[in-house]
Amino acid sequence: MTALTIRQIKTQIQQMTNEEAISPLPSFWITDWLLHVINKSALFLITDESYELTEDEQKQFNAGVVKMKQGTPLAYLTGQQAFWSLNFMVNEHTLIPRPDTEILIEQVLNWISDQPTQTHGKRLLDLGTGSGCIAISLAYELKKDNWQVVAVDLSSEALNVAQHNAVLNEVTNIEFVQSSWYDKLSTQDTPLFDIIVSNPPYIDEADEHLTRLVAEPISALSAPNHGLADIEHIVQQATHYLCKGGLLAIEHGYDQGRAVRQLFLDNGFGSVSTVQDYGGNDRVTLGQGC
Repeated sequence: MTALTIRQIKTQIQQMTNEEAISPLPSFWITDWLLHVINKSALFLITDESYELTEDEQKQFNAGVVKMKQGTPLAYLTGQQAFWSLNFMVNEHTLIPRPDTEILIEQVLNWISDQPTQTHGKRLLDLGTGSGCIAISLAYELKKDNWQVVAVDLSSEALNVAQHNAVLNEVTNIEFVQSSWYDKLSTQDTPLFDIIVSNPPYIDEADEHLTRLVAEPISALSAPNHGLADIEHIVQQATHYLCKGGLLAIEHGYDQGRAVRQLFLDNGFGSVSTVQDYGGNDRVTLGQGC
């Protein structure tokens, strides 16, 4: 195998990017994969273009590009994904955290900062935690204010990943519970939760885009009733677990804002609003329990 230099590989990456119709891979995926393989910083690609990959590095790089072309996301190859201000381990048992989900974090923190002196128990519940990115990011931001976070997921494999991520990010004010939504939680617990958040499955089971998401767990992506079944369940049961005046915040699909707002209103929530993501699409709906 002829050794390739960084300069030659950068040329290949440019060619692959120009052939987007054939290989629609983001160029940064390939570049970041190269940096991961050679364990170098981005600056290295500029200052050391003459560096020759070893045979093992070249084989690993080529194999990763093939997998990405077959539908494996970069994060599953590197085993990690940055989210908020932290870094998270991910694998095939968890969704890969998306930047748009940071909108949910922002809205929760903004809501807390707008509240008068907290008189409740400062408890937050994350339903369907997956990698733990939402729960851990919020626990990290709120630990100085003595908030306690409970993160729930039905998948034991996902919970193992989330627990690892809590340790990785040195977050201790969090508890993990294996449960189907609220099933293993008691309405008799006091105090109840001041905030409930969730990024549940919300893609319509018939959505053609699901065929492209071959690597991520479908159970964490799609739901019946045009993608609204899990959201409906979460909203309907939330009042049993939420303090009076507490916040419910749910991420949903770009075309579900009106339907989700109506679910909130039908179940007695006030101050209902929908916030758009960085692309200008409806993404997070919030409401306060009455």
